[in-house]
Amino acid sequence: MFLGYCLMVVMAVRLGLTLFSYSRIRSVVTRLDASQCASMGDLRRIAWGVAAAARFVPRASCLTQALSGQYILARQGNESKIRIGIERGTGERLKAHAWLVSDNHIVLGGSVDGFTHLLDHGGR
Repeated sequence: MFLGYCLMVVMAVRLGLTLFSYSRIRSVVTRLDASQCASMGDLRRIAWGVAAAARFVPRASCLTQALSGQYILARQGNESKIRIGIERGTGERLKAHAWLVSDNHIVLGGSVDGFTHLLDHGGR
């Protein structure tokens, strides 16, 4: 049941990012009142669900996954932020990465070693 919900969210976010801007999709998430911290169990469950669902959605990038996880957390009243960075030492080609952080725990986005943190997009 939860995997199905995650799949619907990831698909909706992926479609939204295709049709609209990142700012517009993020504004949907930030409308939700999210002010508490999630439990580690909830963070693990959401990380698993979103990552598993993303395997079935073409081009479900790190940004798609981070926004999806942030939306699911916010629906539960839990705050999080999307952190965006760039890879160091890539030469001419710029490589960006997005990851989801909640209460200083990386929820989605895997290893961020080698990435320089540029900005955070919080809940509000």
